[in-house]
Amino acid sequence: MDTHTLKHALLAGTGGFIAILLLAGVSEFGTAALIMAPFGASCVLLFALPEAALSQPRNVIGGHLLTASVGLAFYSLAPNTALFAALAVGLAISLMVLTKTTHPPAGANPLLFFLAAKPLGAWFLLTPVASGAILLVLLATLYHRATGKFSYPVKR
Repeated sequence: MDTHTLKHALLAGTGGFIAILLLAGVSEFGTAALIMAPFGASCVLLFALPEAALSQPRNVIGGHLLTASVGLAFYSLAPNTALFAALAVGLAISLMVLTKTTHPPAGANPLLFFLAAKPLGAWFLLTPVASGAILLVLLATLYHRATGKFSYPVKR
């Protein structure tokens, strides 16, 4: 796979553009938020490196759900403390490794709880985390099949 060509770069950028535009559009005009900052980084993996293990559905969906759950738990114990934010990120990384759901963009999820302008509740795990991650995987699957550049998801 030659990931340093202009065609690959444009396809990856276009895929990320479409995915974020769709998530943002549904969020803006729908009833549920489907977007969060770490999804921009997920798009890098999904569209630029779709064959990587870190880009596979188990990693994208599982990694985001797992780390957001850890963030919610730690924030519930001690909101707005640097120590608990750091512990949440560290534990989230360890759990992703142990469960084979490592997805680097998901490492930011625990911080969302500590940096949000208002408290994020358990509902945040459903929307935007789970629903947004699932939609990203579906969009990546459709996009890669339509462009014919990569086979996604990779059968391992």
